[in-house]
Amino acid sequence: MIFVLFGNNSDIRLGDKSRVIVLIGMKTEIKKGRGRPREFDADKALDAAMRVFWKKGYDGTSLSDLTDAMGINRPSIYLSLGNKEELFQKAMERYSEKSAKLIAECFSAETAREGVDRLLREGITIFTDPKNPGGCFANMGALTCSSVSDGMKRDLEDMRAAFERTLKQRFDRAVEAGELASDTSTKDLARYYSVVFQGLGMHAKGGGTRKELLRVVDMAMANWPSAVPA
Repeated sequence: MIFVLFGNNSDIRLGDKSRVIVLIGMKTEIKKGRGRPREFDADKALDAAMRVFWKKGYDGTSLSDLTDAMGINRPSIYLSLGNKEELFQKAMERYSEKSAKLIAECFSAETAREGVDRLLREGITIFTDPKNPGGCFANMGALTCSSVSDGMKRDLEDMRAAFERTLKQRFDRAVEAGELASDTSTKDLARYYSVVFQGLGMHAKGGGTRKELLRVVDMAMANWPSAVPA
């Protein structure tokens, strides 16, 4: 709306969509409607978005799902966190940060075997926690992203590869320490336990119970290689 105003001592109250273009011969006091800025906690909003993606997957999540869970409107999402794909990427990064912290805590154990055993069991606790959507968020992301860009797909693959590299690095140190035989293929061992970890998440998503999954861990750890060369 355009106003061309004449006169003195005018008290003008304008709505958000009004614009004053010309003010002639007057002293004006322009008062915009006051409204308390809505508090926005980006971390809480991102956690809420992560849980939606975790539950429904990328393809199954709509913007309405995200706005409802985050408690903000679409313009606020775009302004603060980007579009749907950018938001998903930020949610994956947040999950990766939490996962990295968990891995570091588990691998602070004295031996690699103890660290892996702890990691698998802690993973089951997360996968089967009724407070969580179930399964592994990273797996859900990788399996439900047919509509994302190639760059995003590469990022998801990089996350999986990074997990294997972290395992391999720990197993390399175990070889140096004599915990594993010198001829151990730490690359194959890392892939094996990575697949076990991901499989636990998938089975939990499909309804596998904590008791069932813990038996799988017992079997997986029974396959831990000997320190004596084959």
